[in-house]
Amino acid sequence: MIVSESEQRIRVIDSHTGGEPTRVVIEGGPDLGTGPLAERRAILRDQFDWFRSAVVNEPRGSDAIVGAILTPPTDPACCAGVVFFSNVSVLNMCGHGTMGVAVTLARLGRVGVGSHRLETPVGIVGFTYHGEGRVTIENVPSYRLRSVIDLDVPGIGRVSGDIAWGGNWFFLVSGHELELAVGNLDQLTKYSWHVRRELERRGITGDDGSAIDHIELVGPARDPNNHGRNFVLCPGGAYDRSPCGTGTSAKLACLYAEGKLREGEVWRQESVIGSIFEGSVSIVGGKIIPRLTGSAFITAEAMLILDPTDPFRTGFTR
Repeated sequence: MIVSESEQRIRVIDSHTGGEPTRVVIEGGPDLGTGPLAERRAILRDQFDWFRSAVVNEPRGSDAIVGAILTPPTDPACCAGVVFFSNVSVLNMCGHGTMGVAVTLARLGRVGVGSHRLETPVGIVGFTYHGEGRVTIENVPSYRLRSVIDLDVPGIGRVSGDIAWGGNWFFLVSGHELELAVGNLDQLTKYSWHVRRELERRGITGDDGSAIDHIELVGPARDPNNHGRNFVLCPGGAYDRSPCGTGTSAKLACLYAEGKLREGEVWRQESVIGSIFEGSVSIVGGKIIPRLTGSAFITAEAMLILDPTDPFRTGFTR
């Protein structure tokens, strides 16, 4: 095998959680420093955006892949630190990605069956690895910021939704009368994209002016053993194949605020492809702490190669 001395090699482990892929960088990532995870996230965004794109965008990746860089934690009680990113930007948190990181750490022999702590840019997330790909995460505190916001969306009409935080900002829409099914992805994507654009046009944001970059359409479950179904449009225009960890957390926060979910009750959330997260909430210090259980599976171990003569070495977006 001939290896160019100038090529960059990046070791990754791929997994999927409920159908949604995660790509974890375990070697060859940029130096993000030793500061708080929020600061390392900013360094990735401001100084190494080309690396983000190279790892998850075409021709090595796809719009659906969420990337993660493992870093040493600042808190010695944590097993690792992690910075998540998508096809268009860095992320605050990622629920399905945390499950993917958990099974990746298990494959590397860095965690075993039991409870662990993971440091993220928005706080420490606990997770329990049950073995055989089963993971429970304890997310950051989640809450509903505003309820029943009415929008007149051009080309769609009246849309009503809630703004909630589950580690990312969500606008949760019910009463849309759309079928949440794989065969309806084009219409669901178009609808959600128009809603997001209208939120931006009106300047409707989360706390501190943060963009509401996830749109979640909610509806009834198909399986009578479950409680609800969703379609989540992610920041880069791809839909979440899983029920979305942060999106399910936002949904649980809304249900609790409405008195429709009590502490400790289980809510089974279907994704648009039918994968399931089991969720519940506990109240700690007056804050809503979501717990989500799902399954993640390793799909590949690979070495990405960035050839300096390749005109698309840093990826491209459509």
